[in-house]
Amino acid sequence: MALDFDFDVIARSWVYLFQTGMVFTLKLTALAMTGGIVLGTLLALMRLSSIRAVSLLASGYVNLVRSIPLVLVIFWFYFLVPYIAAWIIGADTPVQVGAFTSALITFIMFEAAYYCEIMRSGIGSIPRGQVWAGRALGMTYWQTMRHVVLPQAFRNMIPLLLTQTIVLFQDVSLVYVLSIPDFVGAASKVAQRDGRLVEMYSFVALVYLVLGLGLSSLVRRLQQRVAIIR
Repeated sequence: MALDFDFDVIARSWVYLFQTGMVFTLKLTALAMTGGIVLGTLLALMRLSSIRAVSLLASGYVNLVRSIPLVLVIFWFYFLVPYIAAWIIGADTPVQVGAFTSALITFIMFEAAYYCEIMRSGIGSIPRGQVWAGRALGMTYWQTMRHVVLPQAFRNMIPLLLTQTIVLFQDVSLVYVLSIPDFVGAASKVAQRDGRLVEMYSFVALVYLVLGLGLSSLVRRLQQRVAIIR
C-alpha cells in the first residue's frame, strides 16, 4: 500500500492547491472573521442591554444559530439568500448572489453567534467600576463602551478570538459541499482528475494538522503574554 503512494501528484499540484485553494480559504476566513467580530460585538452589546426586548432578541438569535449544524446553514443560505435579496429590492426573480457571497454571509452570521459569547464574557470580565467611572465623567453608555470597556475587553479576549478563528478556518472547508474551490475543493478536483484520492486527502489532512498545531501554539504563547500583562 505504501509503495503505491504517489508523491509526484502532490509535487505537481501543490502550487495550484495553495495559489487557488488556500488563498480562497484564507480570504474567506479573514472576511468572515472581520464581519463575525463586528456583528458579534453588536449582538453582545444587545444581550447586555437593559432593554429586555433587545436582549431577548439577541439571545434568541445566538441560541438558534448555535443549535443548528453549520453545513445545514450553508445549504439554507445558498438557496434562500437569492430569494431574500429579491424580496429586499423588490425583484420578481431571485437575485444571483453567487456561491462566494452566499458562503461569506453564512459564515459571518453563523460565527457572529460564537464571537458574541466571547465578547460578552470579555465585557463581563471588566470591573463594573470602570463603567461607573466612565459615567461619572459624563460619558454616555456607548462612549463608555467604546473608550473604556471594549479596548480592555478586546485585549483580554484576543486568545479566545484567535482560537475561534482557527475553528472558523477549519470550518471553511465545508464550502466544499457547494463546489467552491477552497483548499479541500481544489484537492478534490485533482484527486478526481488523477484518481489519487488517498494522496490528495492525506496531504490536505497534513496541511490542516500542521497549520492547526502551529496556530494553536502561537495562541497559547500569546495567552501567556496577555496573562503576564494583566
